[in-house]
Amino acid sequence: MSHEIIIVLVSLVGMLAALIADKMRPGMILFSVLVVFLCTGILTPKEMLEGFSNKGMITVAMLFLVSEGIRQSGALTKLIKKLLPVENINVFKAQLRMLPSIAFISAFLNNTPVVVIFAPIIKRWANYVKLPATYFLIPLSYVTILGGMCTLIGTSTNLVVHSMIQDAGMKGFSMFELGKVGIFIALAGIIYLFVFSKKLLPAQRPDQVISGEDDPSLHPIEAVIGARFPGINRRISDFDFKRHYGAEIKELRRNGNTYTNLSKMHFRENDTLVIMADDSFIKTWGESSVFIMLANGKDVEPVGKKKRWLALTLLLIMIIGATVGELPAIQKMLPEGIKLDMFFFVSVTTVIMAWTKIFPPRKYTKYISWDVLITIACAFGISKAMVNSGVSDLIASQIIGLSHSYGPYVLLAAMFIITNIFTELITNNAAAALSFPLALSLSQQLGVSPMPFFVIVCVAASASFSTPIGYQTNLIVQGIGNYKFTDFVRIGLPLNIITFIISVLLIPQIWPF
Repeated sequence: MSHEIIIVLVSLVGMLAALIADKMRPGMILFSVLVVFLCTGILTPKEMLEGFSNKGMITVAMLFLVSEGIRQSGALTKLIKKLLPVENINVFKAQLRMLPSIAFISAFLNNTPVVVIFAPIIKRWANYVKLPATYFLIPLSYVTILGGMCTLIGTSTNLVVHSMIQDAGMKGFSMFELGKVGIFIALAGIIYLFVFSKKLLPAQRPDQVISGEDDPSLHPIEAVIGARFPGINRRISDFDFKRHYGAEIKELRRNGNTYTNLSKMHFRENDTLVIMADDSFIKTWGESSVFIMLANGKDVEPVGKKKRWLALTLLLIMIIGATVGELPAIQKMLPEGIKLDMFFFVSVTTVIMAWTKIFPPRKYTKYISWDVLITIACAFGISKAMVNSGVSDLIASQIIGLSHSYGPYVLLAAMFIITNIFTELITNNAAAALSFPLALSLSQQLGVSPMPFFVIVCVAASASFSTPIGYQTNLIVQGIGNYKFTDFVRIGLPLNIITFIISVLLIPQIWPF
């Protein structure tokens, strides 16, 4: 075993441990590993930085802005209000109206803004119609994940794997290619939620009633802490929240537990705070990335119809344009150097949204999740280091040796399990970075098509159902729904198994070995 293999293996183990322990933001952890590879000569400076100029990574950045434009247009708020019934309803009828539509929406928009907009509205609606909100919030998160599996832009993981395939000199995915298996997984998942969510989810986790006490202008607001909150990892008693934000913390919710004795506790990203504040709080901090979500039980101010329709029209043109632009007949008609792919159309859409002020162009940097982008950019370098050092070939040969007599189906199943464990413990993009070179090496050593292994990496890296920590939308609904960790295990593990079975059976039929 060469010293390069040892360095990469030790670095990867350290990276996994740091990610699981949540020592710092994932982007900085992965960047630290890249620096180790640079210092040891495993990566050249060019190889280290290639991910930062990768087309897929920049596409993800612009999709954040497109999603923000749709969010600020008010189109999603209008839609969810029309989907929520108010008469002659039960849990099944309400889910039947909501879940398929939300899955469809999330196939084309970033999952986080969809959940951030829908979760407080659904919770308020559930209280109004006297149905447990707990029957709807975890399903909300799950269907956004399921919908994201169906298109190239449905989740950043698909774009990451797509770009890695292209970097390896092969043709990537078309817009709806992953939908060939994703739609079957989504349908099975939605049916599973229809049948079992009421049986497996808690009937209710009621919020503690908090009043404005002596000041009637104050009312409770739920605030989910974002990555840019300055008090992360600091003791609550040492951080003057009232001086910073003009509000007082009453509760902190984490992992399904509610804490009111806060003096010795520390702030953590994705904690849900219940604070007392006036109406100016959401106006002041609603567009800030300090908080991922703010909900005060009131409707947001309506926006103009023109803005909504323009935003939706641009989104539709982007999707249709990127799909049609990939057709061979269209490509032959274009001048050399012009490619009507997703990168082209998302670039045009972002610029038009900025100049028409669908999202505030002066604040555009606030709407991009920079840590996600850094994680993605570093993922390309880590994948390259695994190939350069021979780690991917070594691990692939060991996997093949353990299941040599069982054929590619068993290895496909093993690839799903490995990737899915990674994504439940760390982040989906880091999971894809670790799994992609293994998938490529496995297919090369077996002498089969790599495409089934690439698709299984996409699906498994997105299928984060069993824990709240693998996907940000799970963490958001955990706080607002006051779920426990075990609630996700109880309803999510069977969904992981359903996804696994469908993937292993269908993927080789659609993309033969």
